[in-house]
Amino acid sequence: MERQMQKYDDREPHMPKELASTMKSQGYHFVGRHSATKMCAYTGSSLKGGTTCYKHRFYGIRSWQCIQATPAIGCNLACSFCWRIIPEEHGYKWNEINAMQEWDDPKAIVEGLVEEHRRIVSGFKGNPKADMKRWEEARDPAHVALSLTGEPLSYPKMNQLIDEFARRKISTFLVTNGTMTNALRNLTSLPTQLYVSVQAPNKEVYERVTRPKTLNAWASFMEFLNVFSKLETRRVFRLTLIRGLNMVDAAGYAELIRKGRPNYVEVKGFAYVGGAREEVRGLSYGMMPSKEEIVAFANEIARASGYLVTDYHEHSNVVLLCADRKAATERIIHFEK
Repeated sequence: MERQMQKYDDREPHMPKELASTMKSQGYHFVGRHSATKMCAYTGSSLKGGTTCYKHRFYGIRSWQCIQATPAIGCNLACSFCWRIIPEEHGYKWNEINAMQEWDDPKAIVEGLVEEHRRIVSGFKGNPKADMKRWEEARDPAHVALSLTGEPLSYPKMNQLIDEFARRKISTFLVTNGTMTNALRNLTSLPTQLYVSVQAPNKEVYERVTRPKTLNAWASFMEFLNVFSKLETRRVFRLTLIRGLNMVDAAGYAELIRKGRPNYVEVKGFAYVGGAREEVRGLSYGMMPSKEEIVAFANEIARASGYLVTDYHEHSNVVLLCADRKAATERIIHFEK
């Protein structure tokens, strides 16, 4: 018999209270029942004149003006390398998340995320190391990375959400795990930049790495790439590579690149931080690739795919590959805010 769904308070985040309490202690700010934001480490660093995110170096995104957020906390994968909290590991099952009958209004989500972002950065005003010009700019966010935790395409009102961000002149960077093909097909309002996480070069490795909570995840991923390849927006593959697990078969990754036709590929080293250190994940500090390993593997993928090695962000240990010279030349996005 299927386990009965838990009942949640509609006035609180739609999840067990213990999980909500844990996430709040980790710096999550909830907006409504299923959305949240949390300050990115690069936001704090950049406000003090320090290191900025790789998206600043690769694409021109101002880290201090970027909201890190999610419109849907739950996920149908439980990727071993994820540094976020995985709700499935804390009593919040995917079938409970997916069974929500009513979803919050997109305008209310955007207003809430902007308000919470301003609340988060407000504390930097009294910091003697803070750049006051950047602090003023941070209060008027120009970008949102929908990549905090969970699978954002499970939010059924994504078109309206993207439209609402656009209305406020906030660019959108949407990161999906590549399994919700129908949701992708239904996107009529495309984000500024669409990412898909490419966790493995083949089905066997994929299932070990992602630990899917739904059936036929690999087949869904293959179908997703077909749709992804035809979308008229900036498209990006993000590879998070783990020594001894999925940093194998560069030719297999190149084949996926040919299938998905991304404009850019980010080849990133796994970081043993946050949730990735939980014992249930089965990972270790020694599985983090070195700079030399990431650069060498990125070059293998480049040779096999015909993509161009274009840049490297040392702090994130990530190499940028571009589809061609045109993509490399046009990678910096210019915004008016």
